[in-house]
Amino acid sequence: MPHDCTHDHEFDGASPAYRRALVAVIVLNAGLFGVEMTAGALAGSRALQADALDFAADALTYGISLWAIGRPLALRARVAQIKGLSLALMALAILGLAIGDMLAPGLPEARVMGAVGFAALAANVASVLILMRWKDGDSNVRSVWLCSRNDAIGNVAVMGAAVMVAWLGSGWPDLVVAVAMAGLFLSSSVQILRRAAQERAHAH
Repeated sequence: MPHDCTHDHEFDGASPAYRRALVAVIVLNAGLFGVEMTAGALAGSRALQADALDFAADALTYGISLWAIGRPLALRARVAQIKGLSLALMALAILGLAIGDMLAPGLPEARVMGAVGFAALAANVASVLILMRWKDGDSNVRSVWLCSRNDAIGNVAVMGAAVMVAWLGSGWPDLVVAVAMAGLFLSSSVQILRRAAQERAHAH
């Protein structure tokens, strides 16, 4: 879909095809949250738990995005700001957990991390492919794309951490990946908040 430089003409999600795609991605994210949070707790992996929290936040915010479609630009921008702030809060929570674990790092189950990370990656690649054609919309649509992209990157990082944990016999790679994912969430939060602020200013 062509991308127009003005906010007035950016895709706002108001199409049946996009709504169906968003519902499919919400279902995928909600399911993977349950799988990864359980596996992260059993394996003792902060990286898996960080990724699970991302799935939960995505399922919730995608639902909000679905509700916001077709509503005024100012309201869609406010919704995007809420999502941007939630990403920042999630990043701070992950950083807090990781820093706490750095005082006494454990040894996560590398095989569980790798297997669950692979399953989550498959789900996220599917989500990214489903949403690819709508990645350049307004702040509300753009935030959905960024969250899905973050998930795929995070899954690759979790699998890499699993390899390093098994190779080094140390829990530090798991913590490093958790911190890196928190940084990625903060970066996306800034992008979403910046675009949403521009759209709110443009709407007035």
